[in-house]
Formats: sequence, structure tokens, C-alpha cells
Amino acid sequence: MKNLIGLLIVVISLISCNSDKKKSDPYQNVQHTPKAINHPGKKLMETNCYLCHSATAGENDRIGPPMIAIKKHYINSNTTKVEFTTAMQEWIKNPNEADSKMPGSIKKYGVMPKQYFPEETIAEISEYMFDFEIDQPDWFENHFNEERGKGQGMKQSSSKFQDLSYGERGLNYALTTKAVLGKNLMGTIQKKGTLEALDFCNVQAYPLTDSMAVVHNANIKRVTDKPRNLNNKANTEELEYINDFKQVIANHQEPEPLVKESDNVVKVYYPITTNNMCLQCHGKPNETIEAPTLTRIRSLYPMDKAIGYDINEVRGIWSITFDK
Repeated sequence: MKNLIGLLIVVISLISCNSDKKKSDPYQNVQHTPKAINHPGKKLMETNCYLCHSATAGENDRIGPPMIAIKKHYINSNTTKVEFTTAMQEWIKNPNEADSKMPGSIKKYGVMPKQYFPEETIAEISEYMFDFEIDQPDWFENHFNEERGKGQGMKQSSSKFQDLSYGERGLNYALTTKAVLGKNLMGTIQKKGTLEALDFCNVQAYPLTDSMAVVHNANIKRVTDKPRNLNNKANTEELEYINDFKQVIANHQEPEPLVKESDNVVKVYYPITTNNMCLQCHGKPNETIEAPTLTRIRSLYPMDKAIGYDINEVRGIWSITFDK
């Protein structure tokens, strides 16, 4: 009888220890369960956050910390989901150095530009980050422990796209291209200013887009109803899709990739929306576009129509074409 009681005590103790360990560790949940993979916050995070916070970019080849860094700085054993979601909502509404819990990232990357996101979107992303383990770069663990690590880069992840649905595949082609353009554009703005960024777009945007088209073996274009460069003018079919996406964004809905299939080819369309950074060159003259910038725009693009935008408006669409 004494042996039985002793055994029960040991079992209860082990269960208690395991339970306490799970409770105290906010990174215990497994990401690759069907529930995690299908959680809407996963896709929303990849679509809205990975331009700057990608899990595949190298340690020295990125424009913001990876999402896992944000999770580890904002969540500990005492943090509730409500507290984390509230912190994310407040930060997105007013990103500033004083309220950041990541001074090292602020010093390295600067304060993120203010952008509009629906509260529902931030809530879904926050829930996913809180409840599940999220992807992290190979170098991150060593970096987080103050050791050096090495990133793997974007090309490694490209091979994974072949197993995705056509819509997800086209979206990833667009987002990885967006990340390359965004990293170079934001880096130019931070180091040289908006005027130099205009020259970057004029000279480098097409070659960089073409280089990503080669990486993905796809035709990748950005088209719009209000072109700055006439080569980006949308055709009749694309104008219809732009108007459809405008309605989706105006209704504060999350856009989905639009897929059109023919015999051997797939076309995927996805909206390009504006944020505060965009408005420096695409906003309203003498409000968000400064006079010297406006003068340079008119010099480089005499037929420019790509101004007058506000935050979270459809600037155009990605047009991605690839073989089945």
C-alpha cells in the first residue's frame, strides 16, 4: 500500500512539473498542426508583415527584425493574449521610440513607418503569434543569445512555393519581389533621402523585378490605373481587377489572390496598397509630397498620374504569370 501511494505521488509530481513547464514557456506550441497552418493570422502575418519582418531574410540583409523577435520581446510567462494583442494594436496605431520594447531594433532599423491595418487583422495576427510557434531564421537563436549566426537568404524558400496552391504561389512570388524592392527602397530613403529614392525607382525597380522573375521562373509585373511610368499602365482586364480590389479595401476586407487559369498558364493578381512611406512620392502635393520631391517627379516623369493617394488605397496590382 505504501509503495502504491509513493508511486502515485511520483506520477502526480511528474504531471505537475510538466504542466508547470508548459505554462511557463510561451513558445511550447507546435506550429505545423492543421489548426496552426489554417489559422487566418498566419496568412495575414505573411502578407502584411513579411516585407520588413520576413523569416527568410539574412541577419544583415533585412529592414526590420523577424516576427519571432517581436514575439520574444513582447511575450513572457506572465503575458496574457489580451495584453499582447493590446500592445500590438497600440504599437501599430502609433509606432514610436519611447514605447518600443526593442531599443536594439530601433537603433538598427529605425522606427517602423506608420501604416493602416484593420484592428481585426492585427487581432488575428496577434492571436496566431501568441498561440503557435512561428517561423524563425536559422541565425536567430544564436543572435538572440548574443552570438553570431548566418541567414539563409530568400532563394532557399523559393523552392517551397512549388507545393502551394496557385493563389498562394503567385502571392509569394509577389511578396518576395515586394520585399526586395522594399528593402532597397527603404534603405535608400533612410541613407540618402526621398529624392535619391526617386532615382532608385527610375533606374533600379525594373531590373530588380526582372531578377526576381528569373528566380521564380515567372513573369512579374506591377500595373496601375494611374501610372508614373507608362510601362506600368494596366490593360482593360487589369483595370477591372484593380477596381474590384479597390472595393475590397474600401470595405475594410482582407484581399485574396485572384487566380485566372488557361490551358497551360496561371495568372495571379494581388493589390498594391499605400502606406505612409509611399505617400512621400505618391501622396498629395505640398502635404505629404514636399516641393523638391514634386519637382523631381515632374522632371523624371512628365506624364505622371501617380499622386493624390492617401493611406491604405489601391495603388495598383501585382500581375504574376507562370506555367502550370
